[in-house]
Amino acid sequence: MPDLLIELFSEEIPARMQAGARDALKKRVTDGLVEAGLTYAAAQAFSTPRRLVLAVDGLTVRSPDLREERKGPKVDAPEKALEGFLRSTGLTRDQLEARDTKKGQVWFAVIDKPGRPAAEIVAEVLEATIRNFPWPKSMRWGTGSLRWVRPLHSILCILSDENGAETVPLDVDGIRAGDTTRGHRFMAPDPFSVVSFEDYAAKLKRAKVVLDQDERAEHIWHAATNAAFASGLEVVEDKGLLTEVAGLVEWPVVLMGKIGEAFLDLPPEVLQTSMKEHQKFFSVRDPKTGRIVRFVTVANRETPDDGETILHGNGKVLAARLSDAAFFWGNDLKIAQDGMEEWLDSLSHVTFQSELGSQALRIDRIATLAREIAPMVGADPDLAEQAARVAKADLASEMVYEFPELQGIMGRYYAQAAGLPDAVAEACEMHYKPLGPADDLPQAPVSVAVALADKLDTLAGFWAIDEKPTGSKDPFALRRAALGIIRIILEHDLRIGLERLIDMQLLTHVLALNLDTAEERDRFFLEHLVDEIARHGVFGAAFHAVIYKLTHTDEPVEIEEGTWLARLRKSLPEMSDDLLAFFHDRLKVHLRGAGIRHDVIDACLAMPQADDLRLLVKRAEALNAALATEDGENLVQGFKRANNILSQAEEKDGVEYRFGADVKFAEDATETALFAALDGADAAIAPALQAEDFTAAMAAMASLRAPIDAFFEAVQINTDNDIVRRNRLNLLYRIRETCLRVADLTRIEG
Repeated sequence: MPDLLIELFSEEIPARMQAGARDALKKRVTDGLVEAGLTYAAAQAFSTPRRLVLAVDGLTVRSPDLREERKGPKVDAPEKALEGFLRSTGLTRDQLEARDTKKGQVWFAVIDKPGRPAAEIVAEVLEATIRNFPWPKSMRWGTGSLRWVRPLHSILCILSDENGAETVPLDVDGIRAGDTTRGHRFMAPDPFSVVSFEDYAAKLKRAKVVLDQDERAEHIWHAATNAAFASGLEVVEDKGLLTEVAGLVEWPVVLMGKIGEAFLDLPPEVLQTSMKEHQKFFSVRDPKTGRIVRFVTVANRETPDDGETILHGNGKVLAARLSDAAFFWGNDLKIAQDGMEEWLDSLSHVTFQSELGSQALRIDRIATLAREIAPMVGADPDLAEQAARVAKADLASEMVYEFPELQGIMGRYYAQAAGLPDAVAEACEMHYKPLGPADDLPQAPVSVAVALADKLDTLAGFWAIDEKPTGSKDPFALRRAALGIIRIILEHDLRIGLERLIDMQLLTHVLALNLDTAEERDRFFLEHLVDEIARHGVFGAAFHAVIYKLTHTDEPVEIEEGTWLARLRKSLPEMSDDLLAFFHDRLKVHLRGAGIRHDVIDACLAMPQADDLRLLVKRAEALNAALATEDGENLVQGFKRANNILSQAEEKDGVEYRFGADVKFAEDATETALFAALDGADAAIAPALQAEDFTAAMAAMASLRAPIDAFFEAVQINTDNDIVRRNRLNLLYRIRETCLRVADLTRIEG
């Protein structure tokens, strides 16, 4: 079986596109080969800045011969039906066979498809792949119509076995496939021919090209860390930068240079970000001081002076870049030391989102909400509000304008320069976190309060304007915000009722969105609510009472039907329920990794206080553990049996069997034992739930398994004695209600 080697040699491929290009080349070629009837043993894709490579091992020599039979129209069918069948098969009438069937004689076509040689199929598949390659961006050059990410220079395509190599016959817009390639652009530019993948990889390495992108990355990291270690330093790990740099060079040469003394006092994050974004340099840190003192650059060639000229040139460019950073830092420090008022004032002219207003308005909302959340997380309300009011100030700084990824980090430095408390400075950086499922959480109470307020206000705002995530689209990272809130609450073991906070923040947004367009009478009432906000804060007692009437009760409020306020009263609970359901969906995703089944979470969501995520998870963990035991699993079946019999009887009789189960009507010892077991479980479950000891409550519930099983084995529920039947049905109701006090077992699958 031959091996296939493909190389597409071009001008430099952007590093960010190489991984996707490798995957696309491998998938499109191998899928095409398989669809055409060829099989293979293994396939590997590689990339360098100038080439995409695919190596396919153990390809079959040719596709198999195939015979296909197609059933056509009846022999006496209209002529047009027969003509259509002949066109679809490519045969003539005399090549058809008339066969007897149960419905009479029918035309059959027997189509023989001889196999094709692998070279022919490879040429066909590779040309289609090249012409339809899914580059994010592509270009045309010269007078041809072919599009590629950069001008495509040559195609190497050979099939090799023990007898030698065969060039696949292929011509794509004048680029004819061959068996030659070139090495490094500067150090080994001459062409050379190859006869197999092993020959190709070996000759490339001699021609100063490391084909495997992982090998290049490993070499860069090993050389960089060794150079740093020799000087008592360490390289700041950055896997993304390492992957990018490995995609920029074919022959990596690692060089370490010094940073000018004038720039060493810049914050290490500024140095690291500037060098990474502008120069693709790795930062080298002094582990004793934490300062960034050197840089590592990766050249694409060896030089007679061992890189001295390269380092000198890079040092000059770096000095210019860092001079800009130092200038921004100096200007920003002056504003920070003056109290940051200039930045805060300017944020009123910075739009957060077109419908949700400016960053200044957003800061007001977050500050009020952070103050309300503070006691729930053990934070000082004054510090939480102060932190929320300055946390976004650095968005107006020159440094963050130049490097947006430093927002929050620079906020901490500027808050410290302004002389603000440490808790406030820390919140400026940490309130953005977590930025992903593996990111660190804010730890200090003030940071936690501001982080929760920031994310909750974002979610409520986009819910108020109906900009919710759809499918895989989430342009405002709302799923990340919800998951961040969930992680903060659970990992800090916080007791927070989300429903009330959601209601308040939704109404705050809806009022702001609709105050100007409300009818005159509604506007008067809304302005009254706004006055309450000004006097008492969003969560003032009077304002809260009005909102409660609007959103949660049928208590009459002087609102005319059809007005905006009447619509508000109806729509707000729907919005609130939808946002809370969004949190619950994110919670299911989060808990899936902990092995908690989705139906277990559904069973707990049906219980009271489902907006208290900490309580909800404790209940779900206890139920999940109970169901993992034999007693728990069997109890669910007993519960479902009791519930089904009871529901059918109630539907048939038209009554509810809810009261009157009495042990004096028990006729069997198992019946008496079940009464006693239910009394004992009720006595244990009530205090356990009160103490939020769900493990004890679940254990008490699971203890019913044996008496319920024995009861069903020994007695007949629908007996001829009406009194006994009614008593047993009422006893089933007790089973149902006792179990449902702990979790809604009707939602458990299986």
